Amino acid sequence: MKKIVLSAGLALAAGAAQAADDVTLQLKWVTQAQFAGYYVAADQGFYEEEDLNVTIKPGGPDIAPTQVIAGGGADVIVEWMPAALAAREKGLPLVNIAQPFKSSGMMLTCLKETGIEGPDQFPGKTLGVWFFGNEYPFLSWMSTLGIPTEGGEDGVEVLKQGFNVDPLIQKQADCISTMTYNEYWQVIDAGIPEEELVTFKYEDQGVATLEDGLYVMEENLADDAFKDKMQRFVRASMKGWKWAEENPEEAAMIVLDNDQTGAQTEKHQVRMMDEIAKLTAGSNGALDVADYERTVQTLLGGGSDPVITKEPEGAYTLDITDAALQ
Repeated sequence: MKKIVLSAGLALAAGAAQAADDVTLQLKWVTQAQFAGYYVAADQGFYEEEDLNVTIKPGGPDIAPTQVIAGGGADVIVEWMPAALAAREKGLPLVNIAQPFKSSGMMLTCLKETGIEGPDQFPGKTLGVWFFGNEYPFLSWMSTLGIPTEGGEDGVEVLKQGFNVDPLIQKQADCISTMTYNEYWQVIDAGIPEEELVTFKYEDQGVATLEDGLYVMEENLADDAFKDKMQRFVRASMKGWKWAEENPEEAAMIVLDNDQTGAQTEKHQVRMMDEIAKLTAGSNGALDVADYERTVQTLLGGGSDPVITKEPEGAYTLDITDAALQ
């Protein structure tokens, strides 16, 4: 009897030693190459190597990552910094623990026939803008230019844009919000050639803000076990991102394998991965403080209606990446 109990105890100990730590990641949008690094990390066993069991939850038009993590539905989320900082100022203590995306892919795409050649010709025009936290970079840009967003001859008419390119195709808007890796190519695929378009990249306009960072709730960082779990998660995720950069076509196929909707195509995902690799290039996952400061100043520079009203405190930590990437 004693021997049986001892054996059972050893079996339980072995099982406990092998148990992986659970991590739930909430994405900002649907399954696509924008999140290839995480799907690659899971597919290639990088999370398993770090003793992690990672659940990746796709986003969608009715899913706000900030609300999901606030409700306890995720340990870590992918979010744009403007939305995260705005949420923090409103009382949701989000902290950036890693920044896989170095550059911004956001831009405004206009029909050349509108006669728009520069931002000074935006007044009097209708511009499509995403909301649900995605409007903040646009509002900061307009404030920087001194262009009202309430319409009129001196302002712009803001069309609340769905997550599609219909307003441009149907000529309901002169310009719409697009990403270099997604909606811009949807416009092309809809039959409007590049030579009939004018694009304004936020990076080129000096108002680019950080996108697709990893955020957690501040109180969780007081838990050493949680911090250790996030260090392993970031290390494995960045390994996934670098693998995706080096193997874009294979990474796109991994994304397609994880798309439960069947809505994505191989052509679009391969093209998207090529463009995404340009945005993650140059990042090892650690937040560049200069990029953070630039984002903050852009959001503060909103005239009478800035996105954030004061310098954030404690909005990021380098502790996770310092430990993960050493």
